[in-house]
Amino acid sequence: MQNSRNVLTPENLAMLQLIADTGSFAAAARELHLVPSALTYRVRQIEDALDVLLFDRSARQAHPTEAGAELLREGSRLLEDVDAIANHVRRVATGWEPQLTISVDQVMSTPTMLELAEAFFALKPMPPTRLKFTDGILGGTLECLTSGRADLAIGVAVDTPSIAGLQSADIGMLDFVFVVAPHHPLARLAEPLSDSELRQHRLIAVADSGNRSNVTIGILPGQDVMTVDSMSAKIQAQLRGIGAGFLPEPMVRSYLSAGLLVARAVERPPRTLRLSYVWGAGAQRSVGKALAWWLEQLKSKTTQKSLLENHHHF
Repeated sequence: MQNSRNVLTPENLAMLQLIADTGSFAAAARELHLVPSALTYRVRQIEDALDVLLFDRSARQAHPTEAGAELLREGSRLLEDVDAIANHVRRVATGWEPQLTISVDQVMSTPTMLELAEAFFALKPMPPTRLKFTDGILGGTLECLTSGRADLAIGVAVDTPSIAGLQSADIGMLDFVFVVAPHHPLARLAEPLSDSELRQHRLIAVADSGNRSNVTIGILPGQDVMTVDSMSAKIQAQLRGIGAGFLPEPMVRSYLSAGLLVARAVERPPRTLRLSYVWGAGAQRSVGKALAWWLEQLKSKTTQKSLLENHHHF
């Protein structure tokens, strides 16, 4: 006896659907250019393999049983998937990557990244490429690319090492401000705040997401530190007054305007990061159509500004 995998072929599923549509084994056999006995034999093979009755043969018309109707519903989805896979493969053969993974530093604008994704999927015909965004922080954003887990890194804030085939371009400069909650002790001290004053209060730091890198920013020797794993958690911790620290000005602009955070001048030099986007790590590969589209968008000064500035919280 055949097993279920052998009998549930697209051809057999289409045959069963035709029987249901015509309501007759004989009519279906005529459309398939088969003798009725051959079609009946194929249906019985399927029923034997599944150990179910697919059609009620007590009436003159062939009505699907409950199990038959369920198989037709599932089979219809399977046939659609088969067609979709065939179309996908044909489109990939034209130069589109099956998947494009983008490592995005958390200081980049999520709304802007999603707007770019919308524009990508709105291309006609729609690209067959699946998009995957992965979060990065500090050195981890680039490491995701250099380790082969991503095809493009956006918001890289560390120097690009000399790796064969690696290319980069600037996004722009990101200004950081030292902020605290209005009820935090540092909110009441005279400005500019000295390192000795800062050292007496807990700093909220974001952990580098890289396994090989260990980039730290702004931590003073001997300072109490609470480490979190995301920029959103850092902002929330500072809103609660758990600690203080530098945050990208565009990410906290709305909180500053609402008075939920207070910017404080410090004696330390202003903190500004130059951010870039990097691609092509590892062996030299031709740029696929999906990556080429993203690189073209990232050249736009408007897109670059939006990636730095377009942060919405409330």
